[in-house]
Amino acid sequence: MRRATLLPLWVTYAFLYTPVVVLVAMSFNRSDSPYEWSGFSTAWYGTLAADDEVLRGLTNTLIVAAGATALSTVLGTLLAVGLARHASRSRLLPALSVLPAVLPDLVLAIGLLAFYSLVSATLGLHSVLLAHTVFGLAFVTAVVRTRIAHVDPCLEEASRDLGAGEVSTFLRITLPTLAPGIVAGALLTFTLSLDEFVIAFFTAGPKDPTLPIVVYSMIRFGVTPEINALATLLLAVSFTVVIAAQRISRLTEAL
Repeated sequence: MRRATLLPLWVTYAFLYTPVVVLVAMSFNRSDSPYEWSGFSTAWYGTLAADDEVLRGLTNTLIVAAGATALSTVLGTLLAVGLARHASRSRLLPALSVLPAVLPDLVLAIGLLAFYSLVSATLGLHSVLLAHTVFGLAFVTAVVRTRIAHVDPCLEEASRDLGAGEVSTFLRITLPTLAPGIVAGALLTFTLSLDEFVIAFFTAGPKDPTLPIVVYSMIRFGVTPEINALATLLLAVSFTVVIAAQRISRLTEAL
């Protein structure tokens, strides 16, 4: 009886993950066809490593992801601390802080593009970086605020009672206690920026495509084993970073 009740769960998992398993398996296919298995081979990963367009897109993506993660982490942490200290009774301000994460990507992308057009800003890696910062800031703020809720405020009060100033208390007490949440938010932001397509598509310049845009231009002519290999690598990186962020978040809740 118990197995029968678990059947819908396993069917759902099979529906969700079977395409992913097929994609990973076909990335090791020897054949040029992505739909016909002809033997095991890692040749497509070598082909991928020699593709200049893919490498250029990967470089742009890493630059954007690293920059957006750094900016989002700093600004998101400061925003989370500010909301906790000065807007604890407000419902509007915390809601506005996570609004970029709630809005559909298409709406946020069009809004950012309209803003760039309004201020006559040129599009390039800098515009994508700032757009991803807006997107990632909301996630960092949400994660750090969750960490703040588990921190005893008496620690900061004790520090100030002992003569420490605001800056010293923030650097020596607040930041170390928030560190697990900050790291988790940074890892989450990096993962989201790494494979984000819609916002990058609207805010990138024609000469600086990110890796998701390069993949999109490649699949317009059909899926190849090279694309499967690239998707497998992105999947591995995303899973690794997300699991690390989840473990750190659990550590945050336990401390």
